Amino acid sequence: MFESNKYLVRRKIVSFLGATFEVYDEKGALVLYAKQKAFKLREELKFFSDKEMKNEVLSLKARNILDLSATYDIRDSQTGKLLGAVKRKGLKSILRDEWIVLDESDKEVGVMLEDSMGLAVIRRFLLNLIPQNYDYMLGSNKVADLKQRFNPFVYKLDVDILSDSVDKRLVLVSSIILALVEGRQD
Repeated sequence: MFESNKYLVRRKIVSFLGATFEVYDEKGALVLYAKQKAFKLREELKFFSDKEMKNEVLSLKARNILDLSATYDIRDSQTGKLLGAVKRKGLKSILRDEWIVLDESDKEVGVMLEDSMGLAVIRRFLLNLIPQNYDYMLGSNKVADLKQRFNPFVYKLDVDILSDSVDKRLVLVSSIILALVEGRQD
């Protein structure tokens, strides 16, 4: 299911009802699908391998309600095992997005970092037409590259996994968190 090293994350807005998130592999096959419920205080998503939502494979749940430094736990739904978590670096993420990647023991193992402070400031305050780019780092090693495509109607993020040393499921759900948060900032 997670054999590919290249994926496309899509967020579609479904009016006031929330959004849907889809992840496709490089052959165009659906890998993950989730529907976001609108008006939830604590973010929670269940990821399925199909649009009929019959086979739940992963889940995402915020630890707190409406938190600027939110931490999102990522679990394997089949085993219930915690795969890890990502935590937003609160106020530091206002000018440039920065996320801490945590392992299953809540130990910091890496970061997701927006490409440059200058471009980040331009995106936020002057022109939101410049797509975002993130480096997914484990220690000092770049293990994935996340690049947003410019599209005014559908959020699209290309995910290129560069190393076998990272759990692809963790990278993909982390990418969806970026799409989720970016949806709130728009």
